Amino acid sequence: MTENPTEDRSPLAEAAPAPDLSRIIKAYDVRGEAGTELTEEVARALGAAFADFLDPKDMVIAHDMRLSSPQLSRAFADGAVRRGATVAFAGLSSTDQLYCTSGLHQAAGAMFTASHNPAPDNGIKMCLPGARPISRSTGLAQMQAQAEAYLASGEIPEVPGGRSQDLDTLEDYVATVLRLVPVPGRRPLRVVVDAANAMAGLTVPAVAAHLPFLDIVPLYFELDGTFPHHEANPLDPENLKDLQAAVLREGADLGLAFDGDADRCFVVDEQGRGVNPSAITALIAQREIARARAAGEETPAVVANLVSSRHVQEAIEAAGGRRVRSQVGHSLIKALMAENSAVFGGEHSAHYYFRDFFFADSGMLAALHVLAAMEESDGTLSALFAAHDPYTASGEINSRVADAAAARERVRARMQDLPGVQIDDLDGMTVTHWDESADAEENWWFSLRSSNTEPLLRLNVEAAAPETMERVREEVLAIVRGESEWTEPGPEPAAQAAQEPAPEPAADLAPAPASEPAAAAPLPSRADVVGGSALPDWVRDVLRCPQCGSALDLEAARVRCRDQGHEFAIHDGIPVLIEGRESEERPASEGGLRS
Repeated sequence: MTENPTEDRSPLAEAAPAPDLSRIIKAYDVRGEAGTELTEEVARALGAAFADFLDPKDMVIAHDMRLSSPQLSRAFADGAVRRGATVAFAGLSSTDQLYCTSGLHQAAGAMFTASHNPAPDNGIKMCLPGARPISRSTGLAQMQAQAEAYLASGEIPEVPGGRSQDLDTLEDYVATVLRLVPVPGRRPLRVVVDAANAMAGLTVPAVAAHLPFLDIVPLYFELDGTFPHHEANPLDPENLKDLQAAVLREGADLGLAFDGDADRCFVVDEQGRGVNPSAITALIAQREIARARAAGEETPAVVANLVSSRHVQEAIEAAGGRRVRSQVGHSLIKALMAENSAVFGGEHSAHYYFRDFFFADSGMLAALHVLAAMEESDGTLSALFAAHDPYTASGEINSRVADAAAARERVRARMQDLPGVQIDDLDGMTVTHWDESADAEENWWFSLRSSNTEPLLRLNVEAAAPETMERVREEVLAIVRGESEWTEPGPEPAAQAAQEPAPEPAADLAPAPASEPAAAAPLPSRADVVGGSALPDWVRDVLRCPQCGSALDLEAARVRCRDQGHEFAIHDGIPVLIEGRESEERPASEGGLRS
């Protein structure tokens, strides 16, 4: 390690009006536009505040490949050292690599990354020693107040004894993940990996070097914070097309796509179809339960959030485990895992958490589990996961509403008197109508949650039969959106379209992230719609090209899809997406929700 002494100087140039960092300090991390919202001065003040919060003041700082990350992370380290901290500066790293270092060294951590966000953004993911999470209620609010005070005064008083050292963490990370998930190497596998010019371009080659039976076909492994090929956001179907095409072109056994900081991994099968993250949760849960039981644990616990497929609980129980239900949110899941000593945790958003990895999430460990399961089988990936995806899901559907609570109560009023219905309010509202002795067409459930940042209600529906899912989905959406009936069918939701084979455009492998609708980019505002059409917000949120499933641009004369360029006319201000046919009003679902 090379020691880097810090100059004795005040890093904040001059006193400023009282700042407000609430725009960039979120519930669980820091996120904002680099250079305007998240500046070097702000990073320096946050580093000082983080050091003040810690006792002892030991921390590891790392960063991703974004253009602003080296400067911001060095400024953060400068502020921390000025307040007496001992900093191990790890440089380029994935987020799970930083968590691994925090756990191995029992030091706090700060990772500079904006994950899957666009190139101009940056952020900070902080953790306590042992990779324990920090949220607004457990420290971020206190750090915000202290950083704002430093910025307002224009000075960070120096505390003697601070120092910085460089630390190479990649070798320990590789050894740790391969120890936790050994991959047997019974047969050769061809694997296409899309690193999106992001941090998997560093970690995947380092791990694969120890797995000679893998034939890795690399896509975009060069680290480039401008994301020249596509954004490092596998949630957007546009960003999966290259991977899907390469899997088919190369005759690969599977494909892997990582997000910007490589803490999430998305899987594509040999047919170019996305694998449902709930199916991956079920597979890994059974493997981790089996390992824990072999070590003498009687009923290992697994944490899964409420939006995960019903099959996840069935798979956990079939393996001899116990499911712990969780609200959505990584800090909540990590806390529940620690409380229950859960061996594994999974989210519908493709975050996978491992007890033996300091309860932290790791895209690499999830990928290794999938590879190990393939090595232990003789079939294809689609065959491996066929048993773990028995139900039909809607994916996450966002509805923009004026009063989320009132809309949710309308749904409750409609549901609560149906025979056989159970309602709970752990995370929003979950309504379940499921009886194993009944016909499959009668079994369904849905979750309805409010967004923390926008006036949105997020709906997830799952059913034993596709037609039941569609019926429940449409009736619930009609209630949420204040419609007396469902009038016009739209394209299949993204999570359903993800099951279609390439080269058809891929759809979301996971529901939309908490802060964004599922569309690849926002549609125009109501005022921008041709002819002043008063299309409701929810219609604009779900409109897709009926031929290829991509998002639509509403232009002056015609509607154009963003992927294939299909064009559709506009009549009386309304896009006509099925040309050559007179518009037909679709009747309401027959019989409503069946009891």
